[in-house]
Amino acid sequence: MQLHDSSAPGPGSVSPSEIARFSELADRWWDPAGPMRPLHAMNELRIGWSLAHLPPPLDGHGVARRLLDIGCGAGLASEAFARAGFDVTGLDASSAAITAGRQHLRHHPLPEGSGPLSYRCGSAEDLCAEGARFDVISALEVIEHVTDPSAFLQMLATMLNPGGTIIVSTMNRTLRSLAMAKIGAEYVLRLLPVGTHEWRKFITPSELGGYAVHAGLRIADIAGMVPGLGGWRESRDLGVNYIAQLVRD
Repeated sequence: MQLHDSSAPGPGSVSPSEIARFSELADRWWDPAGPMRPLHAMNELRIGWSLAHLPPPLDGHGVARRLLDIGCGAGLASEAFARAGFDVTGLDASSAAITAGRQHLRHHPLPEGSGPLSYRCGSAEDLCAEGARFDVISALEVIEHVTDPSAFLQMLATMLNPGGTIIVSTMNRTLRSLAMAKIGAEYVLRLLPVGTHEWRKFITPSELGGYAVHAGLRIADIAGMVPGLGGWRESRDLGVNYIAQLVRD
């Protein structure tokens, strides 16, 4: 039950309608009681799980490892990764979301000891064309919005340094996810704006594994994410939301 924008139109990227939908919500991205409240609720779990599966933010020479947060929206995850010490680039095709991220960072500077954080409006295709490389790539609730998930993951793999890690979180295509993440969240509980997700584009863990192999990667670890009264928690239940660590051997 997650909101996240993604990269620009083109092979493996989201459609203009997806960008427009999330751009309309940009000015309330940082409102924990607003339309992004499911994102706020699950962010602590996603970031904590990600950091537990990533190398230290500083390499052996004391240089911050480069992290790309693709489909960063207004930067909930980007800021968290920078606070952990990574050198973060937040990338999104929505100029409204990037503006909101820059404004939040300007009004709420990161604490001392954080890594650098910069935002860029653009696409994964742009970075690939420039030969950009990263040690870590996070794609949180992005891949279910792209037009070609396999091509998208291949694109991310081309930007990954040897030994790097990609963190992907998404939603499983099950009857439970249809009932909970689509019908329940959008139409019954109104936790998300109607039309946020297209259930048929949800991705099963086996499909993600196939895309990973095609991109020269493998799933090193995977976990379910489930909501509860005490907040979101890690689970063996992959039936709705899940998060995975992809690596290149």
